[in-house]
Amino acid sequence: MDSLNSGGRSFLPKVSTLGLKTLLLGLISAGLIYTDGHTAYFKNTRATISTVLYPLERVVAFPQDLAAMVEHFHTRETLLEENRQLRQRELEMSAQLSRMESFEAETSRMKELLGASTTLGQKVRIVEILSVAQDPYRQQIVIGKGGDDGVYRGQALVDAHGVMGQIVQVNPTSSVALLITDANHGIPVQINRTGLQTIALGRGDGQSLSLPFLSGNADVKVGDLIVSSALGGRFPVGYPVGQIYEMHHQPGEHFAEALAYPAAQINQSRQALLIWGEHPEASLAAPVEPVAGTVRKR
Repeated sequence: MDSLNSGGRSFLPKVSTLGLKTLLLGLISAGLIYTDGHTAYFKNTRATISTVLYPLERVVAFPQDLAAMVEHFHTRETLLEENRQLRQRELEMSAQLSRMESFEAETSRMKELLGASTTLGQKVRIVEILSVAQDPYRQQIVIGKGGDDGVYRGQALVDAHGVMGQIVQVNPTSSVALLITDANHGIPVQINRTGLQTIALGRGDGQSLSLPFLSGNADVKVGDLIVSSALGGRFPVGYPVGQIYEMHHQPGEHFAEALAYPAAQINQSRQALLIWGEHPEASLAAPVEPVAGTVRKR
């Protein structure tokens, strides 16, 4: 016995208390897992424990939920700010696009005017239309050139599409032009198809002309182009004035009347062409009066 316990030491392995506890808990856990997976014995117990522990779980998870909520509002504010910036950028881009389209249209009009000036073969100058003259009974516009630029009373004004009117008032840096649609304006014209010469008068509505001095059997048709004639020497010869859109002829009357739309873009042009004639010193002619016995229809 002394040899087996020599030195006071035992040759049998010692098992620690902690190791036994760990082994025991492992066996118990394995048993519970097996029982829970193959039976419904612990189902109600699990549900009860889950219900009891739920408030504690929420308390433990509150800091994380609060952080998620703060992040959500921060993200929402960021998205709203980004949306505001995108809308602002969209408005700016739309405004720039509109300006580019406006510049493109203006460039196109300028090219048309330059083409018209080449066709006219006379001294011309592009002028800016500043405004419509403030007179409700007159069809007038104000242009940005005047006596300092050599503008004279009676000078013809056209655009790329047709005759617009003539200068009636000259100031040092601006002038007033009477449009061909004014009721007091008359222009010698001819029917381009036949060469028939007559007078086109404004109807005062800003949209149409009247040819009231046509004979009852005149060869004039709807769709005929009317152009400026050489009479008067004020307007360029053969330049478009308008197009016939309606004919009036009362049975038994000696005269017929034709209505025409002006060829010039009266209410749309922003620029126009001033034309210098051979006799700039000519004064403005008196308004054309209707021939006796005729009636101007309005």
